[in-house]
Amino acid sequence: MPRVVQALSELSNGRVSEEIDAVTLARKVRGGEGYSLRVVGQGLVELFALPRTGDIVIGRGVEADVRIDDASISRKHAQLSLGPRVRLKDLGSANGTRVADRALDAGAWTDVSPGEVIDLGSVMLILMRGEAPAPPLPATGDAMARAERLLERLAPGDISVLIQGETGVGKEVFAERLHARSRRAQKPLLRLNCGGFTETLLDSELFGHEKGSFTGADKAKPGLLELADGGTVFLDEIGELPLGLQARLLRVLQDRKVQRVGALEPRAIDVRFVSATHRDLAADVASGRFRQDLFYRLNGVTLAIPPLRERVAEIAPLARKFLADASRATGHALSLGDAAIARLERHSWPGNIRELKNVIERAALIAGGDTIEVEHLALAPAAAPAAGSLHGEVDALEKQRILEALEACGGNQTRAAQQLGISRGTLLARLKQYGIRRPRG
Repeated sequence: MPRVVQALSELSNGRVSEEIDAVTLARKVRGGEGYSLRVVGQGLVELFALPRTGDIVIGRGVEADVRIDDASISRKHAQLSLGPRVRLKDLGSANGTRVADRALDAGAWTDVSPGEVIDLGSVMLILMRGEAPAPPLPATGDAMARAERLLERLAPGDISVLIQGETGVGKEVFAERLHARSRRAQKPLLRLNCGGFTETLLDSELFGHEKGSFTGADKAKPGLLELADGGTVFLDEIGELPLGLQARLLRVLQDRKVQRVGALEPRAIDVRFVSATHRDLAADVASGRFRQDLFYRLNGVTLAIPPLRERVAEIAPLARKFLADASRATGHALSLGDAAIARLERHSWPGNIRELKNVIERAALIAGGDTIEVEHLALAPAAAPAAGSLHGEVDALEKQRILEALEACGGNQTRAAQQLGISRGTLLARLKQYGIRRPRG
């Protein structure tokens, strides 16, 4: 039987909601699927398909039409009325309902527009039109291909995106591509390195100030967030943002307004936030270095960029591109020898794409002829395989196959075991052996 609620497990490393059968909603609603509800909470990112018309109860209880398993959600928390206009009311919940940070009185209806943020307890919901969940991505074992397809899905929308990956993997390039493929492409793309400013300077640059607000403020200055109105704000190294500014940025994300230093009233802005970090923000939240509420606002969807060592097929094309750029700069046409390409593909690339670019540019300068050979790369010798390492290589391959199967099956261990051709007990033993955390259902 078709499902009307489907969690997009490939977008989340957390728990997945229980699906509800089409019959549950068919008793109350009619019409095609015209709305969807993005749900972001601690450890979960989910997308629920909704019909065009009808009344939907949201809550934690089994009787709810859209069930969200979170302790801050009441059994019957709120009700959505879908139709030509969308309305929401609180059903007397314990932890309250807010729309655009405005608390609702129990039983009182309020209009909700697509794209508006709804807070139920500690869970954030975003009502979206025409963005029903797509079928799960096929499991190809190619993390980069999955990242590319996810980018294409995310680009047209306005949901906040958190790009994660090691230093040098190309996070800024992905942010640029998200902007270029969005409806905001003709508007500004503001790039800001959160680790490159002092807190005082970053505050002034982000939010601006009014004339006379402090000594030396001889004229009003709009902040960078105002200047990016209608476009995209890319917050690079978001994990380095000082705690004091995290609170101010959270307010901007909630209200979509900025208030200059010394101003009496805030100014409305329309921007999409894309953030990037090489840090484990979830760990920073647990240690108190990063605000949990800001983390969930920024992390609408996580886009993980794999390191270059896992993208061996890209190394040669990237190297040739960097070499072509270097050849134009020097006016001397160069090519890569076969042995040099093989050596590049064996390197572990701890500095990722940035390191590859530097290696090629250096080789272009020191090569005496028309071809870059291994000696021009100046890479450390590749480590020889240790004696008796075959067992370790087999273990690494088995671990990778298990991780891919779990991802393909949305964390369902029984189905993953079937796909691998082993029993569930054997799979659980392997999870323990390789230190793989068991997915929560």
